[in-house]
Amino acid sequence: MTQITAPKENRREVADILKKHINDYQSQYPLWPAHRKIVSDLLNCRTARLGGHIDRCDRCGMMRITYHSCRNRHCSPPPADQHMPRERWLEKRKDEILPTSYFHVVFTVPHELNLVILTNKRVMLNILFKAVSQTLLAFGENELSGKLGFVATLHTWNQKLNAHFHLHCLVAGGAISGSSWTPLKGAYLFNKQALSVVFRGKFMHHMNRAHQNENLKFAGERYKQLKARLYEKEWIVDVRDPVQRPEHILEYLARYTHRVAIANSRITAFKDGRVTFRIKNRKNHRTEQITITAVEFIRRFLLHSLPKGFVRIRHYGFLANRNRSKNLTAIRRLMGVSDPPEKHFASVEEMMHKLTGIDISLCPGCHKGRMQLFLEIPKGMARPPNPLAIEAA
Repeated sequence: MTQITAPKENRREVADILKKHINDYQSQYPLWPAHRKIVSDLLNCRTARLGGHIDRCDRCGMMRITYHSCRNRHCSPPPADQHMPRERWLEKRKDEILPTSYFHVVFTVPHELNLVILTNKRVMLNILFKAVSQTLLAFGENELSGKLGFVATLHTWNQKLNAHFHLHCLVAGGAISGSSWTPLKGAYLFNKQALSVVFRGKFMHHMNRAHQNENLKFAGERYKQLKARLYEKEWIVDVRDPVQRPEHILEYLARYTHRVAIANSRITAFKDGRVTFRIKNRKNHRTEQITITAVEFIRRFLLHSLPKGFVRIRHYGFLANRNRSKNLTAIRRLMGVSDPPEKHFASVEEMMHKLTGIDISLCPGCHKGRMQLFLEIPKGMARPPNPLAIEAA
């Protein structure tokens, strides 16, 4: 009889926690429509309900069932599914690297803003991007008399899954103005105290306008008190030393741009209504474990949902999407270097073999035949296909 293989179950997945404790969560917190969609997608992910396909070995007849992913941006896919978009993004970004210095800059908003951001995500996170981009572009014009180029990536969590809103930026050390390229002199970007003051000013300006236009859900008197506290605080801008290999920073950013708040692989235990997961202690550089209730885990997980269609990777200055290719070609000519050769983008099979060393088309049973599409599984099935029915077909 033909052997049937189905996806292996992982008992330590976010979906398992949701399935078992979402009702407990709803007894304590409201489940907003956007959160309801996330929960529904994750519960149906890689199940017969989303359909899939069956492959069969052309040599031994072994069959393999593969179910479709929900493709929700908040879902933690298997490593194989996670690697593909990340590697595609990395390939494109690495081709855009110029032979100049690069700086890693991190802009962090005070935690006093967490509640305002969580209740006004689209407005406030757009303000964060706007304040950061305007700050860096202004410094580029003032210090280098030209237009900077940088990519900004939104992160919303810390290791414990608490809210921690910040932007990571990879900034090229130079600016273009007309037909001239001005490289940054020395191993120094901009003064971080000056960046902090301008960043705070631009953020507060845009937030005040949003409040005046009644685009923020926030009470008037409380808003005045919050403003006073925010103007008193020092806003954190971390300007790192020039990076020797900007590819390393891109790889660091890619790990977060194509990952959710917590990967299933970090969950080490789920028992008796409690969840244990790994964290990296930034102070002592050690890996530790923390345990919280399942309800608290769900609450923290849902904190990091993003509005529908929200773009969390954005390009600015000479790297802005509209004229990026044209600008990079012009800058390379001014530097006296040529454009990188056009690359062959690997197929799914080639990319998987490169990343994991696994040939996904090779039969896992006989290790000689090739897996070929045998049957499409339609969406909406309540349970997996019957192996006997498949065999008879």
